[in-house]
Amino acid sequence: MSEAPWLHIVGIGEDGMDGLTPATRAVVEAAEIIVGGDRHHELSPNVQAERVAWPSPFDALIDKLLSYKGKRVVVLATGDPLWFSVGARIGRAIPASQIVYHPQLSAFQLTAARMGWSLADVETLTVHGRPVHQMVAFIQPDQRLIILTTGSETPGQIAKFLADRGFGKSEMTVLASMGGEKEQRFEGVAETWDHDVPAFNTLAVHCVAAPDVALLPRVPGLADDLFQSDGTMTKQEVRAATVAKLMPMRGALLWDIGTGSGSVAIEWMRAARYARAIGIEPRADRRAMAAENALALGAPKLELVEGSVPAALSGLEAPDAIFIGGGLSEEVFDIAWENLRPLGRLVANAVTLESEALLIALRAKHGGDLVKIGVERAEAVGRFTGWRPAMTVTQWSLVKR
Repeated sequence: MSEAPWLHIVGIGEDGMDGLTPATRAVVEAAEIIVGGDRHHELSPNVQAERVAWPSPFDALIDKLLSYKGKRVVVLATGDPLWFSVGARIGRAIPASQIVYHPQLSAFQLTAARMGWSLADVETLTVHGRPVHQMVAFIQPDQRLIILTTGSETPGQIAKFLADRGFGKSEMTVLASMGGEKEQRFEGVAETWDHDVPAFNTLAVHCVAAPDVALLPRVPGLADDLFQSDGTMTKQEVRAATVAKLMPMRGALLWDIGTGSGSVAIEWMRAARYARAIGIEPRADRRAMAAENALALGAPKLELVEGSVPAALSGLEAPDAIFIGGGLSEEVFDIAWENLRPLGRLVANAVTLESEALLIALRAKHGGDLVKIGVERAEAVGRFTGWRPAMTVTQWSLVKR
């Protein structure tokens, strides 16, 4: 039998206690302990309860909340506690049966209403306490974005990202204190953005592309020249086929063995929300290139591990997909396959006869699909044009059942 709820997580807006429903207001007023940030406590005055600030480090929050079990506990959060907010974090650690959520209008809903945008047609993002570069993957022609920011400097950083990528004419609107007496609005375009805005704000962006802008779709197959590389990277067409076989999914983890410039890992992370990747690479110069590529292309959370396989695989979190682009051996495959989660996908590419022979042998033992990928590009041949073939790639892929 599940326990009765003892923890209330209450969303509160700039209108404070007046904006709460009568039932939710009664919960807050009856609380023995109220946990929240300074702003949340200021929005709920005249409530007789023990006031507790967010702990430092913030990871100590769950233990602190559990220590109050048996009392009437309220956590105050901004807007909707389950939309890029603390409620989701608490809910992963404390059973849902012990929590009652009281949502308020979110910053996304309020911003969409102020802008007259359909929320269903908008990408909702947060860079609050996260790398700002991760929004880069969402910059697309005519795309509308609503972004929870980190502070007053964030809109300027995003304006620079837009301008640097050929989206300088993008329309930007910063909204602060929405729903309160001090609500403010700042408007401009990315290439000339110079507003000094409050630290607590929400940014709306209508992306406007220049005619000659480089398009960066989130489907795999970005142009090779978008990556810094020493030439030993998985090329565009093969990379598109590789990532498709790896099947990026929300929150899934990839091991990219022999990551090189990071092109496969970066395309994997761009292709699905919150997809993660660990790139294993022994060479420091290639890890540096991969890190720079990840920042430039909106995958700043790419984790890079120094070392050679199979030793470097020890202790890594079990993956949902594995790409072997370098360091292929039967031992590496065995360790990778053992660690791969059920329904995990493994893809290995080979260009040498020796590696191809190994893939043929592995396929005979484990099954899977074996294909040969040949790409030819039209290039100048004197005054004319001819086909120049790239090295043929043998690709083996299979799913762990």
